[in-house]
Amino acid sequence: MPSTSHPLVRWFRHLSTGTLTVRRAFPPTVMARITEAVRSCERRHAGEIRFVIEAALEPRELWSGLTPRERALEVFSRLRVWDTEHNNGVLIYLLYADHAVEIVADRGVGDGRVDPAEWQLACRRMREHFRAGRYADGAIAGIETVADVLARHESGRPDAGNELPDAPLILR
Repeated sequence: MPSTSHPLVRWFRHLSTGTLTVRRAFPPTVMARITEAVRSCERRHAGEIRFVIEAALEPRELWSGLTPRERALEVFSRLRVWDTEHNNGVLIYLLYADHAVEIVADRGVGDGRVDPAEWQLACRRMREHFRAGRYADGAIAGIETVADVLARHESGRPDAGNELPDAPLILR
């Protein structure tokens, strides 16, 4: 959930947050734990999970009023999370400067079968950990919650294999 602070505060946060800040919160050991959590959780269902952390938005995106949700949808498309055989990709997106977590699910796991409250639960769990500075625990809690949703809403189709990278990605 994005902060409701003054727009100038948002600008300052985005201009002063870079990938170095994100790498301090998500050092290689945390990134390895996230990779293993994705790999392990994907064994429980046929869905594909992609975890992406973006440090901040560009000034032109801030100027246009781009929301974390809108950016998550762009990232979902740009990284082709939608391009899985069974349309069962799920993006977990963290916009670090806004302290925002968004989940975007493809039509094979979305399309009315999953109550949005289930995705929001994953976001809420992640934010609770992140607020306390427990980034690894927050990321893993989110991944596990998404995996629980995917396991409960199986499509009945066979697993098409590992179609998306398991390793988290840091943008800008």
